[in-house]
Amino acid sequence: MEQLVGTYGYPALFAVSFLAATLIPLGSEWLLIAMVLQHFSPVSAVTVATAGNYLGALTTYLLGLIGSEFLVRKLLRIDTTRQEKAERFYQRYGSWSLLLSWVPIVGDPLCLVGGILKVPFARFSLLVLAGKAVRYAVVAYLTIQGATLLKP
Repeated sequence: MEQLVGTYGYPALFAVSFLAATLIPLGSEWLLIAMVLQHFSPVSAVTVATAGNYLGALTTYLLGLIGSEFLVRKLLRIDTTRQEKAERFYQRYGSWSLLLSWVPIVGDPLCLVGGILKVPFARFSLLVLAGKAVRYAVVAYLTIQGATLLKP
């Protein structure tokens, strides 16, 4: 694994982080941890992981935005009145849930719902980027702290 991380480092982290933010069940923290432990720049690693994860979440958001008519009408069978009411409620209160877009299992569907309910792009981006950046920064920080505690 050391050779794999050494050879493909940042591109691999970007790709894994991107895929982890789609509806594919995959985690990316393990690779961030491995890279930090192998002395990659924590700031660069957090930045790359955040960018990949944000773009993956944006892809899911766009799928919700583009496919909202099909998802809402055909799959979920929600009428226009209920959809408009849900959109107003979600834009007022629910969009803050996008801060939790990094949480396993629920994060990816939150991004999809953000697209379906047409959360404004700027709000989506700010909330998702903030949540994902803080998550990766905390993982990197805890990894560094743990590594220094374990040094002889």
